[in-house]
Amino acid sequence: MPQQRTVAIIGAGLAGASAALAFVNAGFAVTLYSDKSRQALRDEAPATGTAIYFGQISQDADAHIIENLYGDDYYIDGFSVRAYNADHTPLLAFDTDYHYYRAQAIDVRLRTDDRLARFIEKGGDLRVQAVTPDTLNAIAASHDLTLVATGKKGLGSLFEVDQERTVYTEPQRHLLTVNVTGLAYDRSTFGYRSEVGWKHNLFTTHATQGEIFTGPLLHKDGIPSWVILGFAKPGSDWQQRFSQAHDSASALAIFKKIFYDYFPEDCAEINQLQTIDSDPYTWLKGAVVPTVHKPVGYTHGGHTIAALGDTAISFDPIAGQGAQNISVQVAALVDAAKAHQGAFDANWITQQFDTHWQRHGHGATEVTRLFLGDAKYADHAGLFFPAAAVEPAKAGAAFFRFLSEPSLLLSQPTKEDSAQYIETATGQTIESLLARFAPASRFTTKEAA
Repeated sequence: MPQQRTVAIIGAGLAGASAALAFVNAGFAVTLYSDKSRQALRDEAPATGTAIYFGQISQDADAHIIENLYGDDYYIDGFSVRAYNADHTPLLAFDTDYHYYRAQAIDVRLRTDDRLARFIEKGGDLRVQAVTPDTLNAIAASHDLTLVATGKKGLGSLFEVDQERTVYTEPQRHLLTVNVTGLAYDRSTFGYRSEVGWKHNLFTTHATQGEIFTGPLLHKDGIPSWVILGFAKPGSDWQQRFSQAHDSASALAIFKKIFYDYFPEDCAEINQLQTIDSDPYTWLKGAVVPTVHKPVGYTHGGHTIAALGDTAISFDPIAGQGAQNISVQVAALVDAAKAHQGAFDANWITQQFDTHWQRHGHGATEVTRLFLGDAKYADHAGLFFPAAAVEPAKAGAAFFRFLSEPSLLLSQPTKEDSAQYIETATGQTIESLLARFAPASRFTTKEAA
């Protein structure tokens, strides 16, 4: 009988917990190292994301790791978009179903904890200890495969930046997020922006300040809640305001004041939101430099280690690609490892990452650039947004399809390619769509709806 192969995973966030469970399911002996206890990871750590999965690629990949534990109650069907000019006046709006998929937003701490529970139930070894470069060397020496999923800092520095695949050297947005409660899940909530109310996420953008995402979220304690996630452009008024946040209450107050000053049409709903006082960690601020690292690193003793999740590719969260990328990467990596009979050496690790990059990672980074307003995609956005304002059900759905199938964008390197994509989706010429676009004169409010 062949000897059971061993895997060590450093870091018990969503990436590490997902990989640990998937490798145990595949028959490997897995040791998962965490610098925090399971209880601390769940109840004493900040909510680092919504772990939102857009569509079938990420949801199908995740089904290889763990079944859907959250039912149908937290699936969202579309987006309500409003864009404002620099002077705060309305520019355009559209409301659309995703059409090609549904999205599911779950507190990342809950997704992680559920995977850890299943991992332990199946005999996985969770060890609560901080891993240093010295102990990592010993761990890598005693396991067939060692994965590092500690994020961008700490042991992540053992992986060289891939200069050819990395576009940015500075953060493109400064972030503030808080999970809150206070609004019902029904058709009347944000009903003035969408006929289906809470079933559509909100994406509200300002020409010079940034963007705010608002949508339903299942909180880790089972509370039907909402996430507000703000993206401030560097040097903006919003960036200065975000820097003043120091707890959930101050974060929510900052968002309420931003809506009052910039998006007053939404104030009647936003002002009803309340903090989740039982969870003092349900907020976070910071910034991400979107970065791609080389997939292979080495301990000081020369042992090979592999990057996983944010340690391999760190995303600005504006396009929701981080959690999705984890599921896709993990599912493919475990399938490949299960089928592989040789050593998990540097060549094998590189091959797996290059395959992932070609199939998903590259597209996910490019879609993030599109949503960040990168100059590369300025002409594309100049087609998609007015076309969606004219034909939201078709052009809008085609635009948000990129969130679920990011590699679609790779087939559209030029403005003309995107024009053809829009024409195929709508059955209309791009010229006719743009000719029908007129800037919005006003936005509906709750009182006027």
